[in-house]
Amino acid sequence: MLDEIHYQRLKADNFTGHSLDDFVRHQTVTECWRKIDNDWKLVPNVYEENWSQTQCREIAKDVIHIIKFDQTGFGAFDGERIIGFATVSHRIFGATARYVQLVCFQISEEYRRHGIGRKLFSMACEEARRLGADKLYISAHSSKESQAAYRALGCTPAEEVNEGLAAAEPFDVQMEYRL
Repeated sequence: MLDEIHYQRLKADNFTGHSLDDFVRHQTVTECWRKIDNDWKLVPNVYEENWSQTQCREIAKDVIHIIKFDQTGFGAFDGERIIGFATVSHRIFGATARYVQLVCFQISEEYRRHGIGRKLFSMACEEARRLGADKLYISAHSSKESQAAYRALGCTPAEEVNEGLAAAEPFDVQMEYRL
């Protein structure tokens, strides 16, 4: 299965409105990180995330739109099937560093823990450098598992918080990766 995986920049000829039809965005969450009394604590928070086919198609439509205008996307493919994707914003922001945002970063459930995310993350970092950034900014899911994955990639709490992104996703953990 894993020897057929290849990576490509996302374009109209390899990513369509149906590209995520077989994508499995599933996560069972039991604990999340929350800032309590100015300290990060792991707290019980049980729920399950699943993307329906309708959601997958809406997200695919959004990805198609953003890669035409203001983001670069990368995909991991098993044959013709997309099994992971990442997008990087072209907009640089920040007062103390030049940040670009890792906007999307998803690996289909059955392909996790095989290095696919690490390769896509590396491609996103390379693109961020090409854009002139010093750091990659991530508004990251606060689940214990997501945070462990980002930390394993070398991400740390953001030194400069983008207040707009933090307000849009108040339970996310604002992180960065020094390029």
